[in-house]
Amino acid sequence: MRSDAWATAVAHPNIALVKYWGKRDEDLILPLADSLSMTLDIFPTTTTVRLMPGQGQDSAFLDGIPASGQARRRIAAFLDLVRDRTGSTVRARVDTVNTVPVGAGLASSAAGFAALAVAAATVYDAGLDTVGLSRLARRGSGSACRSVFGGFVQWYAAYPGIPDPDQASYAQPLGDVQLELALIAVLVDTGPKPVSSREAMTRTVSTSRLFPRWLAATLEDVPAMRAALRDGDIARVGAIAERSAMGMHDTMEAAVPPVRYRTPASRHVLGLVRAMRARGEQTWATMDAGANVKVLCPPGDAPRIAAELASMSGSRTVIAGPGPAATLTLGDW
Repeated sequence: MRSDAWATAVAHPNIALVKYWGKRDEDLILPLADSLSMTLDIFPTTTTVRLMPGQGQDSAFLDGIPASGQARRRIAAFLDLVRDRTGSTVRARVDTVNTVPVGAGLASSAAGFAALAVAAATVYDAGLDTVGLSRLARRGSGSACRSVFGGFVQWYAAYPGIPDPDQASYAQPLGDVQLELALIAVLVDTGPKPVSSREAMTRTVSTSRLFPRWLAATLEDVPAMRAALRDGDIARVGAIAERSAMGMHDTMEAAVPPVRYRTPASRHVLGLVRAMRARGEQTWATMDAGANVKVLCPPGDAPRIAAELASMSGSRTVIAGPGPAATLTLGDW
């Protein structure tokens, strides 16, 4: 490890087709069930980590603005994990540039911590392979473990009874997908969401009467989704994804107090997607922890469907396809 090392990495957000919602270990960020996602080719995050010998503490900048509060603490804690693995005590400067609104349910933390994992592991010479990077990224933000990889990805939960769950919970890309799929992000609200994903997740697991049923459905949905992707069956993929997402939001809204991310604008777009499907279009909706709606459809239909959704909802639409793995782009280490 060079004392003046630096590295820049780029990662993309991912959208879960079968959702991750609920942890069984808050410290290790171990999920209660497997999940399955598609890494996108839009909204990349670029992160540079530079070692700063003699600096008394880590510094972090988000889009050029010094990070503070919880954001700064999460970055510093993540760097501590990397230093613990390598025996280093050298502090670092982190510069992150987002092209996706932060905290709006568009997976900015997944891309951010995947990029941070790749860059930090490089400058601290952690010697991690891609699975090791996935495990590391998970400790920053659970879904970040999936953004280490491109395309369609499964995150393994490490179910109870496994001797070393930290080692057993990681993501891997699916190599047998026979489906071309587009995703249209309908940006109804790009402001920060009212409740953080971490708080909403904890509240849902501990208070929602619907959570056990949703979790049981998730355990069935993951293998069903894998089979549908392998078979190239877009109708099954879309139906499972929509069921998983709407079930997650129903479960959150049954929490005490309720967590409500679906807004009137969200529900309007969801209605448009159902109306399109009723007239014969291949359209299905999914949502993460936020108000924005994502629409799954065949790639060839995406420009026409996106234009109609934009016209009918008054919202900006962005078309995405399967995106690349997190990569190093620059550096001197």
